[in-house]
Amino acid sequence: MAAVGLLRSSARHAAFAGAVVAAACGNSVTGPGTTAFVQLFAGGLHTCGLTSDGLAYCWGFNASGQLGRGTTEDAFTPVRVQGAPALASVSTGIPHTCALTAAGDGYCWGQNDRGQLGVASDATCTDGTSSVPCRLTPGSVQGNLRFVAIAAGGLHTCALVSGGQAHCWGENESGQLGNNSLTPSGTPVLVGGGLNFVGIAAGGAHSCGLTAGGAAYCWGRGAAGQLGNGTEADKLTPTPVRGDLTLTSLAAGGSHTCGIASDGALYCWGDGDVGQLGVGRLDRIGVPERVAPSMTFVAVSAGLDHTCAIASSGSAYCWGQNDDGQLGDGSTDRRLLPTPVSGGLAFKAISAGGFHTCGITTDGEAFCWGRNHDGQLGNNSASSRRSPAAVADPS
Repeated sequence: MAAVGLLRSSARHAAFAGAVVAAACGNSVTGPGTTAFVQLFAGGLHTCGLTSDGLAYCWGFNASGQLGRGTTEDAFTPVRVQGAPALASVSTGIPHTCALTAAGDGYCWGQNDRGQLGVASDATCTDGTSSVPCRLTPGSVQGNLRFVAIAAGGLHTCALVSGGQAHCWGENESGQLGNNSLTPSGTPVLVGGGLNFVGIAAGGAHSCGLTAGGAAYCWGRGAAGQLGNGTEADKLTPTPVRGDLTLTSLAAGGSHTCGIASDGALYCWGDGDVGQLGVGRLDRIGVPERVAPSMTFVAVSAGLDHTCAIASSGSAYCWGQNDDGQLGDGSTDRRLLPTPVSGGLAFKAISAGGFHTCGITTDGEAFCWGRNHDGQLGNNSASSRRSPAAVADPS
């Protein structure tokens, strides 16, 4: 991935609306977690992890083939992605997943109704209401490009080549491909503006990039202020985020964005209707506002309607929507400010998805919490969890 670290994205989209089944919610930490994974990413209703030897595993909802297992059958424990070479990074979107090899070859699988895979479909799946083109196993992204970072968003994907140029593909109704058009593309198109980036993030219908100097740019849907330029207008090419901040990482969520500055200060902007900005009030904010001014952070991940971050101490904090326990604080109460994840665990990586969250502790153990109706917590259960639950060993 890019030098700024692992950039995660999730998204706000109707595809998140999965079937709701009756399930108990646990509120005590289970453990220890599996130590198999070195990367863990929470998507819309699924999760994927990567082992140290480059093997990819996914679990959870699979109606569009986003688990890459060759079928549309859900999985309640980690199952091996089929047909993929050894991988160096993985990124989960809403109904699709993408990954890179160490050499920079891009692979994607899952739903492909907007061309978000960048590769031809090989099957027909369902998005819950209708039939859609899809891939049940990884396919090589077209265009003969070698990438250094990739981010799967709502219905689009973005990636960086070694020179720092950004390319995006998939849905483009709000300009999230950044090529000064509204035309979707099933193959990578060059993001306009002549900018080079070291980090890339893809959200619900917007995208953001981070330059080597720490300047953030966003493009695509801006209706909730998620572009950070002080307006609510869509932008078809990269537009500077206001505030003269020097950032080291970015995370794009459903309709909000967050970034960590070089001094560890965390800033968020965009839609805060359920507290996902972490600033203590329900509000839309069109420019970056600091979260928890007395705290510093080392990692942040923006989900559909919630956000999670790792403080400098290693403790994990989450805020925003919590109907399914995705904040991991033992409750289902909405939080407007950063709230500690239960269990006293120290984390080195965290990923906020649709209605669940996953993380890897400093001991290398994998945990997930939140909605689990489709098995996205990977603990061989359909019971949602309000606090971290150990992910099962991969099969």
